[in-house]
Amino acid sequence: MSVIESIRPHHAKLTAIRRDIHAHPELAFDEHRTADLVARHLEALGIETHRGIGGTGVVGVVRGGRGLRAIGLRADMDALPITERNDFAHRSTVQGCMHACGHDGHTTMLLGAAEVLAARRDFDGVVYLIFQPAEEGEGGAREMIADGLFDRFPMEAVFGMHNWPGLEAGTFAVHSGPVMASADRFDIRVFGVGAHAAMPHLGADPMPAAAALVLAAQTIVSRMLDPVDAAVVSITQFHAGEAYNVIPDRAELCGTVRAFSAGVQDRVEAALRRMCEGIAAAHGVRIDFEYRRGYPPTINTAAEAGECAAAARALVGAGRVSTSARPSLGAEDFAFFLQHKPGAYVWIGNGPGEGGCTLHNPNYDFNDDVIPTGVAYWAELARRLLPHGG
Repeated sequence: MSVIESIRPHHAKLTAIRRDIHAHPELAFDEHRTADLVARHLEALGIETHRGIGGTGVVGVVRGGRGLRAIGLRADMDALPITERNDFAHRSTVQGCMHACGHDGHTTMLLGAAEVLAARRDFDGVVYLIFQPAEEGEGGAREMIADGLFDRFPMEAVFGMHNWPGLEAGTFAVHSGPVMASADRFDIRVFGVGAHAAMPHLGADPMPAAAALVLAAQTIVSRMLDPVDAAVVSITQFHAGEAYNVIPDRAELCGTVRAFSAGVQDRVEAALRRMCEGIAAAHGVRIDFEYRRGYPPTINTAAEAGECAAAARALVGAGRVSTSARPSLGAEDFAFFLQHKPGAYVWIGNGPGEGGCTLHNPNYDFNDDVIPTGVAYWAELARRLLPHGG
């Protein structure tokens, strides 16, 4: 019997778990109910369980054979501050909070893998099941690392998986190299001198300077970067003024930068800084520029990506595994794990994404039909990476 077929009798139970998590979403570092659900489930399986890592993180330890080699499999647990618009029975019971990115499904698939791995133990070594808090912008991976994740649970490599709307349900996309982008933020504060709108010569208007920055920033990607280096510079906020007849004394711009390499991040930051200095001088205003590095790019290591692709092909067939999908300019804090260990982060298809069933959308829902495939993928990957006699 295939691994997928062996999981199907448990599909209803796993779906119930997933929908329970969906109905009770929790934001970053507040995943107490979810973490307790995970830990109790692992403990009931007889799996060595560690709580409170990096805040609300949980790690399960599954051993097979006598081997000492070890890998880590990671799922994220947190939800988003979004008000759900779905009306099905398992919709969020928490106002202003929902699982709009599928972390409920990721957690459930890794719990299902825990059941398979604990029951079969058909691998030789140690599998660490990493249930991570606070992926959505708060860097839970970084906090787990700072709390000694890789010291307490030494592993050779670490692996992640995310559902992907728009990709056929149950198929996989595996990237060798960049798969997700960095996510940096910047704030630009333009300080001028306020004046009556009818007497602009008596002040120093920050608005033209801010507007010039909005336009100038759009030339960074098109004229300052190598055309083969993908990047995004988006100014997403412009705040200034309170009245029709008053030139304000300040304007504020905020935005984000996305890139697939640290070198591109450096060049974009330097370009924005030069623009602020030049435009400040040209317009006779003062500009403060603050650039904050967020999540780094998520870059799969080639050997581990190859193993993931092979495991997926063995499970669903070569025609249902893509190794040429475009990477995403979205960001993912699994990148912090990959700064410390080799590994790979793959996408599993969630279906067409119709009716707003896309990530970070109030009409999103994880596709329960892919749970057995995701569970089986984790089990197959563990067997492949930790073979008996390997």
